[in-house]
Amino acid sequence: MPLVRVLAIGLLIGLLAGCDFLRGYAEGESEVMRDFRAGDRADDLGAARFVFDDFGGLSTDTLETNALPWKLATTALLLAGGPNVPVTQDALRRALREFGFIYPDAIRNWPRQQQPRFDKPLGVVSGVIGRDLPKIRLEVSNLGCASCHAGITYDMDGRPTNDVWLGLPNTSLNLDAFVTAVYQAVKQVKSDPEKLLSAIHQLYPETSNEELDTIRKFVWPRLVKRVAELEASGDEPLPFSNGAAGSTNGVAALKFQFHLLSAGTAASGSTSIPELGYRSLRSSLLYDGVYTSKGAPRFAPVAPGAANDAGRLAHIVAFFTVPTMGMPPDRAVRAIPQVEDVMRFMAGYTPPPFPGPVDRSRAARGRAVFDANCAQCHGSYSQDPERPRLVSFPNRLVAQADIGTDPTRWQAIDPGLLQAISRSELGRHIDAANTSGYVAPILSGVWATAPYLHNGSVPTLWHLMHPQARPRRFWVGGHALDYDKLGIAGRLDAAGTWTYPASYRPWSKPVLYDTATAGRDNRGHEKEFSTLAESDKDALLEFLKLL
Repeated sequence: MPLVRVLAIGLLIGLLAGCDFLRGYAEGESEVMRDFRAGDRADDLGAARFVFDDFGGLSTDTLETNALPWKLATTALLLAGGPNVPVTQDALRRALREFGFIYPDAIRNWPRQQQPRFDKPLGVVSGVIGRDLPKIRLEVSNLGCASCHAGITYDMDGRPTNDVWLGLPNTSLNLDAFVTAVYQAVKQVKSDPEKLLSAIHQLYPETSNEELDTIRKFVWPRLVKRVAELEASGDEPLPFSNGAAGSTNGVAALKFQFHLLSAGTAASGSTSIPELGYRSLRSSLLYDGVYTSKGAPRFAPVAPGAANDAGRLAHIVAFFTVPTMGMPPDRAVRAIPQVEDVMRFMAGYTPPPFPGPVDRSRAARGRAVFDANCAQCHGSYSQDPERPRLVSFPNRLVAQADIGTDPTRWQAIDPGLLQAISRSELGRHIDAANTSGYVAPILSGVWATAPYLHNGSVPTLWHLMHPQARPRRFWVGGHALDYDKLGIAGRLDAAGTWTYPASYRPWSKPVLYDTATAGRDNRGHEKEFSTLAESDKDALLEFLKLL
């Protein structure tokens, strides 16, 4: 969903940028969404939009920015693997899982009894765009909400399952690696387009002759030309970096959409994908609270009546489709009603229950530690001993001087970007600002969302509470969870890197996170733990399992 922190997906940004082969507007719609109707129950429709809706993101406009011809890209990816890689759907699933894409067995909080089926990875939405003069048919795909905001669940031992929970972050999704792999694949197969077209038909036998002709006559020549241009100008498919697995770079993505991205932009502003619980209690959105409703207080508790308005923030969330899906702002405005359906579904969201054992006595002591030391920033929870729920949230901005975490994200919100947002069609609905700090996050489902801090620079909550022990490097992606330290399961190797257990085989390809990289500093949020006894920290970890 676009209730996301702004994601800098940029699928094949640059590869199809400036692609004018259609010469005139054309759009498609998510094929799966046709099975859902406005008369469905609110939960059903909202969940369906979360998983399958394109929000207007399948068009010739988005094909020039974030969308891509799915059949071409995925077929090229398999062909580039060499003659030993079969051109089959099973092989494609294995290849895409390496990048953190998920083909789930089940969605555990799906509101319907019958589970949906997936012929594409979770969150990849697609439809056919076309026109008759010239005759053009092309399946285009983009990323919907669930690609980033549906995460795998874990068993009682912390091992990942193949079930997902809508609203958890996909902490393994590595879009940088995917785009780079597709780019390199196109380079490898560009000399033999007929071989590619034959393989497309083999992988997708339902492909029409009209679509193959569209690829042959219009898409492929332009794509090859664009690859040659990129090879001559740095050989990089993306003009910016998302940072790491489970990270996004919404600031750079938005600057790209507004033509404000400077050449050679580094991973500035990268943040980890958040969990989506209790967003109706937020007065502003994103880690730094950059967006709020027009004229509304940016940092203040949300009144009960406003908290019950599921669509209150829909206009902000609709704006997120600009960087995440490459939508022009005037088109994003039209998505507000669909986003309201998603917000109504998320209003009833609860995180998955902690699957491991919980020491209730220690958790009760941890509750007292939380109330005395954490609630003033992270909010107050109900007294339910089994599943405490967030009942109030202060929306407190913590200034840079007080929190001490990496400032790169909020510093990236510059006057040029703020002016572009204000002048856009969505500027009528939202106010944007550089806040010079971060809003303490809501902690629902925190046990399942490692790594931690806004930039995902700390592998476990134990390390967060012990700043002197935070590793400079750690692996992330396809990981298991440690239910004692609450975070990525691992151990320190001889080089001081937090490394997966030797016996564990990750389900996606891990990425090494280096905190010495710009924007990834793991310092900050230290003094909050400096006065806590070890027994208090231990009890606090136990309480956090319940949230």
